[in-house]
Amino acid sequence: MMNYYQAWWQRDIDWLLSLFSPQVEYNDFFQGCRIAPDELRDYLYACLSKSTEETLHYIDRLRVDEDTATLQYQTPLSGSDNRAVICCCEVVTVRDGLIIRVNEYASLLSQRKTPQEDARQRVTIQRLGLSARQLSIMTNDIQQYFSQQRPYLNPELDMTQVASSTGYTRNQISFFLNQVMGCTFYQYLNRLRLRHILTQWDSDPSPLPRIEDASKAAGFHSLSTFYRCFREETGMSPKSYLQQKISGRNF
Repeated sequence: MMNYYQAWWQRDIDWLLSLFSPQVEYNDFFQGCRIAPDELRDYLYACLSKSTEETLHYIDRLRVDEDTATLQYQTPLSGSDNRAVICCCEVVTVRDGLIIRVNEYASLLSQRKTPQEDARQRVTIQRLGLSARQLSIMTNDIQQYFSQQRPYLNPELDMTQVASSTGYTRNQISFFLNQVMGCTFYQYLNRLRLRHILTQWDSDPSPLPRIEDASKAAGFHSLSTFYRCFREETGMSPKSYLQQKISGRNF
């Protein structure tokens, strides 16, 4: 089992595959599917990620019962406003030195879910085509895309463009936004646009910028939308916020 753990940690696909029996039974209960042996390389390769392995938090010691071992770990989803976390459990069965069966269980947990939402979520997850590890990778990929390329500055940005740029489907992106970030696509864009403006103003609020120009430059479609988002976030109008920042620096 230590070899299995180390192969995952080092992201060594050939080493990992060498630990499995040619007739291994690999069940992903998160997706509700069984991975055929001839599809296992592609499946495992898609799950390998340095960022994902480094955020794994093992919540119990390795437990071994005769030929079966159990690993339990959590993966926090970075940036989640729902404080979402993926809880995983792998039950691995070994025979004659090779892994003959893996049962992989996982659940996406967040503070805001009701039992009804949890049931609907399980159905949705099985349609995504993503394992628990892949969901964590997608979370990092999408957030890096928005952080590094700042596509939200384009007022005409839509989900089709995001899907094309990231390689994920519209359904997968919608799931990330709704279930992980707790918002809709356009709510997420406006949140990023507002943070873009606040970062600029917090670093240099003087001289007093034209609020309408700042709103347009950040990608807001209308000044009214910007004012609404700004007040929801800060409890103040943009003008009052800037005046407070400037007076604070001059004090």
